[in-house]
Amino acid sequence: MHCYLLYFFIFKNMEKEKELDKKTIEELKKGLQDRKNQILEDLEDVAEKDTHESDGVSAKFPEYGDKSDENAQEISEYSTNLATEKVLEKTLRDIDSALARIEEGTYGVCKYCGQPIGEKRMRARPVASACVPCKSKLQSS
Repeated sequence: MHCYLLYFFIFKNMEKEKELDKKTIEELKKGLQDRKNQILEDLEDVAEKDTHESDGVSAKFPEYGDKSDENAQEISEYSTNLATEKVLEKTLRDIDSALARIEEGTYGVCKYCGQPIGEKRMRARPVASACVPCKSKLQSS
């Protein structure tokens, strides 16, 4: 019985994923665009335009006053804004990359093995560019 379960588990995990259909891709694209718009709004809260930065924005530095406790609060909030800005920018790059893959017709295809990534993974992580087996191999090495 144990051999059968093991065989079933291995066989089940070896099944090839199906390619995403157009309807699913459109749903995921809409979700990506909505998330992108939300991130752009969130970035406005923590960052401001800065032509001296390579990405064109920098974290906002709050101005609360000149007292030491106000300065400490400014530094704390700036640190939080800086970390938040970096996370949002990384997420925005991932979304832009996924949207570009949709336009190129390569969305939902693993960039390492060329196999379909699968609907379940793409719904869980719409910016994914690698299938679970390839991602697992990369993380273990």
